[in-house]
Amino acid sequence: MSPSALPKPRPKRPSNLTPEAAESEPFWRRKRLAEMTKAEWESLCDGCGKCCLLKLEDEDTGEVSYTDVACKLLDMETCRCTHYLNRKRYVPDCIKLTPKLVDRLRWMPSTCAYRLLSEGKDLAWWHPLVSGDPETVHRAGVSVRGRAVPESEAGELEDRIVEWPE
Repeated sequence: MSPSALPKPRPKRPSNLTPEAAESEPFWRRKRLAEMTKAEWESLCDGCGKCCLLKLEDEDTGEVSYTDVACKLLDMETCRCTHYLNRKRYVPDCIKLTPKLVDRLRWMPSTCAYRLLSEGKDLAWWHPLVSGDPETVHRAGVSVRGRAVPESEAGELEDRIVEWPE
């Protein structure tokens, strides 16, 4: 069996849990990404907006660089897409994230819940599912709020490359 065909690890949890205690664990600790309901999957998005930053890929090396330029659909205050359900109508190359795609998208931020869970890690303390507050991602300085510029005001993308999204 090839490594890519192996099932993804679940986030680590104590092995001494009773079945009842294990069931009370949050869904992201009990399920693989592919096992989640649509609502569970969508709730994993922490609202950081990093995946909505425009990126540049070096044609020779394949290296991906983030810019501080936000997609034209990103609400700069909430860090959420203004047309999420119909985003591909407005931004045809917008990627719909799926469990199968998570591992293939090398540019996913290291703080991204989808990436973390795919790698067998747990969610960060500031994630809204952990903290119970959608503002903690912003207060923790993890989101693009106050750090990104709208696409309409950006100018040359090559001049906007940043290191902070990772």
